[in-house]
Amino acid sequence: MTEIAITRTTTPNQPPADETLTFGKVFTDHMFRMEYDAGRGWHDPRIVPYGPFTLDPATCVLHYGQAIFDGMKAFRGGDGLVRLFRLPDHARRLNRSAQYLCIPELDTDVVEESIRALVEIDQRWVPSLPGTSLYIRPTVIATETFLGVHPSSSYIYYVILGPVGAYYKEGMNPVRILASDTLVRAVKGGLGAAKTAANYAASLYGAEQAQQQGYTQVLWLDGVEHRYLDEVGTMNIMLRIDDEVVTPPLNGAILAGITRDSVLRLLRDWGLRVSERPVAIDEVIAAAQASRLEMWGTGTAAVISPVGELGYKGERYVINGGRTGELTQRLYDTIVGIQYGAAPDPYGWTRLLGNRLGG
Repeated sequence: MTEIAITRTTTPNQPPADETLTFGKVFTDHMFRMEYDAGRGWHDPRIVPYGPFTLDPATCVLHYGQAIFDGMKAFRGGDGLVRLFRLPDHARRLNRSAQYLCIPELDTDVVEESIRALVEIDQRWVPSLPGTSLYIRPTVIATETFLGVHPSSSYIYYVILGPVGAYYKEGMNPVRILASDTLVRAVKGGLGAAKTAANYAASLYGAEQAQQQGYTQVLWLDGVEHRYLDEVGTMNIMLRIDDEVVTPPLNGAILAGITRDSVLRLLRDWGLRVSERPVAIDEVIAAAQASRLEMWGTGTAAVISPVGELGYKGERYVINGGRTGELTQRLYDTIVGIQYGAAPDPYGWTRLLGNRLGG
């Protein structure tokens, strides 16, 4: 087990009431931090009071965007126990992102232990109200001081936590998404499969345009033909057309979502017909017009998010009568049940912390 030095805060804050939680606004008392230097490797793992970094104005991450992160959650069940959902899978995905950005990989055991130890110290911040959770953000940034385009020789790995409510203001109610046939977020061979700052920067302009038209998010199409579905800005996308569940394949342009993988596992175990194949926007619109379509997004932040309306080229298409579909609801109930310990976990997806109410 990794030896982690711990310095506790002398001025702990009071966690906000569960009923007031939004997403990404409040953070806990502590953070994890560790550094990398060429020739020394990753070193000095420690938990310290939450606080700012001091960075030189020439720090390369500020100029060249060499940064990766991941996102996962901890849940407090009705039994008072805290559960981490698919922690090893998130640790492995962080390293896959590191490979794309030429960042030295981390020992996945160290990543897991850094998160487990930090959540355990701050677990009084894990909310109890159904639908709330503790969001976990492990991040790596390049810290060498230079101006020039090459991989950094030094990095900071850190983890911060924050209690959160629903990611979308709609909650589990259907969202409206806009398919863009003009803007591009990522292409095969680029950074689309990495969870990196650049991918999210590339999505901002399109998301702003979509929100100005009354949509929640952008459904990105492929960057070559502007015809095939890639993913939504913060979610993988799935559809049920007649008796087939379809989702775009992992072709290098989209993120390999952990929730996406969970859903595919469930669907196949339930005996449904599942295909990972290219999905043309024309096929989606035809299915919507014929009332043969159910559509939802999958992601850590929103878990399962039903889609009730699709915009494309100035037209709006209502999906499933604007209501949450039966399969969408079943997926949500099953995954959330596992996360909170209210349903069996046959896949071993959750990891328990030791204490009920620690702090």
